[in-house]
Amino acid sequence: MEKNVGGFDRTARLVAGPLLAILGVAALLDAIPGGMVVGAVLLVVGAVFTGTGLTQRCLIHRVFGFDTFSGR
Repeated sequence: MEKNVGGFDRTARLVAGPLLAILGVAALLDAIPGGMVVGAVLLVVGAVFTGTGLTQRCLIHRVFGFDTFSGR
């Protein structure tokens, strides 16, 4: 699969992803309110955002034809 995540999209994922993952872990440890389900969802979404930001490849972008990567 070709790279399709770049620019502001990538930066936003690399900032929001770890923050969401940290909030998810905090919710799982009951450090903040939210519970197990919210914590698990935040952790997974944060991990996906971080992964897609690092690899610059997003399946959802590919399915819908989005391409924010300009390195071609």
